[in-house]
Amino acid sequence: MNEIELIRAQLLAERTHASQVAHACVAAISAGQPAGADEARAFRDTCVSYLVWVLARFEQRDQLLAEHLQALSGGSHENILPAGLIEVAARTGTSREALAKLEAALGAADPDVARAAWQEFARFFHAAWSERRVAIERQLTQLTGVARWRAVCAVDADSILEERSRYDRIVARLPAGITLHGPPV
Repeated sequence: MNEIELIRAQLLAERTHASQVAHACVAAISAGQPAGADEARAFRDTCVSYLVWVLARFEQRDQLLAEHLQALSGGSHENILPAGLIEVAARTGTSREALAKLEAALGAADPDVARAAWQEFARFFHAAWSERRVAIERQLTQLTGVARWRAVCAVDADSILEERSRYDRIVARLPAGITLHGPPV
C-alpha cells in the first residue's frame, strides 16, 4: 500500500468511525437512558469528545484545501485542479456547521428539545456533512503526488494513533443495546 492509499484509507476510517459514533450517540440519547446515569453521561461525553475532535480535524482539512486551491488557482496551476473541486468544497455541509448543530444539541436543557436537536445533528451529519465529505474525497482522487495529498489531508502517524485511541474509548464505553453500526458512508 502506498502513502496516498494509506491517507485515503485513514480518511475513510475517520469518516466511517465518525458516522458510527454519531449514530450510536444519538441512539443512546433517543433510547431515553436516564440523563443522570453516570454510564450514559460518560458515554455521551466520550462520543462528543470524539466528534468534536474529528470534526475539527475535517475543518482543518477544509482550511488546508481552501488555502491550497487559492494558491493553485491564481497562476498557471489551474490545469492541475480537479474539475469540480472548488464547487464541491463550497457546498453546505461543512464540519463547522456540524459542530454548531452538535453544540446546539449539547446546549438544549429541555429533554424533548435536546432529543430533537440530536436528531437534527444526526440528519445533518449523515446527509449534508457525509455527502460533502464523500464528494470532496472523490475529487481528491484526481490529485497527483503524495506531497499534495499530505498538504491537503494532514494525516500522519500521530493523528492516526490519536483517532484510533479516541475511537477505542467509544468502543470501551458502549452501553448495552447500542452498537457502532451506523448508516453507510
